[in-house]
Amino acid sequence: MTRDEIKKIVVECENELTDEFKKIDDNKFFFSEQVLNSFKKNNLSENAFNSTTGYGYNDLGREIIEKVYADIFKSESAVVRSQFISGSHALNVTFFALLRPGDLLLSISGCPYDTLHEVIGIKENPSSLASFNINYHEIDLVNDDFDYEAIDSYLKNTKVKVIEIQRSKGYSTRKSLSIEKLEKVIKLIKSIDKDIIVMVDNCYCEFVERKTPIEVGADVAVGSLIKNLGGGIAPNGAYVVGRSDLINLVGERLTLPGEGLEVGPTLGINKQILEGLFFAPSVVASSLKTAVLTSKVMESLGYDVEPKYNDHRCDIVQNIIFRDREKLIKYVQGVQYGSPIDANVTAIPWDMPGYDDQVIMASGSFTQGSSIEFSCDAPIREPYIAYQQGGLTYEYGKLGLISAIENLEK
Repeated sequence: MTRDEIKKIVVECENELTDEFKKIDDNKFFFSEQVLNSFKKNNLSENAFNSTTGYGYNDLGREIIEKVYADIFKSESAVVRSQFISGSHALNVTFFALLRPGDLLLSISGCPYDTLHEVIGIKENPSSLASFNINYHEIDLVNDDFDYEAIDSYLKNTKVKVIEIQRSKGYSTRKSLSIEKLEKVIKLIKSIDKDIIVMVDNCYCEFVERKTPIEVGADVAVGSLIKNLGGGIAPNGAYVVGRSDLINLVGERLTLPGEGLEVGPTLGINKQILEGLFFAPSVVASSLKTAVLTSKVMESLGYDVEPKYNDHRCDIVQNIIFRDREKLIKYVQGVQYGSPIDANVTAIPWDMPGYDDQVIMASGSFTQGSSIEFSCDAPIREPYIAYQQGGLTYEYGKLGLISAIENLEK
């Protein structure tokens, strides 16, 4: 298939997506208004772009950023810092902030993302939660929804300190979890034990559905700034939002007891965090349009996809199921060839730290590991699924898709 033939198929599919794109644009306007209103409410001025060093005392910009994030998530408090290396790091800090020796952590969305296995102690590590005598149990999903009966029974017979819910699918074959499902299960949890802390891994889900996890009863939500809310501009960092008492614990675990949220130099990053958030509604919309187009085109070419182009979406991730090792690798390599950075590089599977299987990753991005930029990765294991996400603009996402198909068809 020639590039022109691929372009023709893409345009034909694109012409059938008007209704889906309209829904995305409506949400883009909703979230844009939300961000702008919060900036105005918190009197954002150029002074907030100033930098602090050393201890980072009295950083006006940092304080405004955290008030804005609390506004957007409808939470009591927030910690938004570049000292978080990644979303997984923020999850790690939050676990250690909330749990104590003898406590029990329960995952009700099955086995969490690979990078948390050594954090929790699923895979042995002398620095894991398990090494501090923090216990762990998990309850699998049933038909892409929570196992309400199993959760009800377990909570009525076992004292649980923290329940962790991972909304996005990670490298699993399940569907991502909607706000509607989240609300239903949190109501069940709180009806049994109101003191259980419900902690949500919200990575990839921000600005996709209009309600936040906090609005439907979660106590804490965690996410990365090199995903949705960084808008492709924030160079690193993560956020944790939720109840004030819990956010204070997170702050003291990130820095140190007694100083907590009062310290943490911003080193000139405030403007990038704020500007990234300002652009995030548009960038997330571009990512969603890229995902919808990918789903439509790849299904038309005979591949299984999840979600389907017209399914309700909870995050920006698009799966393409190849069931063939070489096709998976060629598709991911094609994404790399269509990237703005390192387009001359051929992605290959490798032993990536924190993962049980070899991983192939295409991320020709301006920020290393940024998955709000058009990117694609996959564990090299059956059924050979590509996990594609991002797209700073729809046009660049579309070009990346064409490149991936072109390489696949060679």
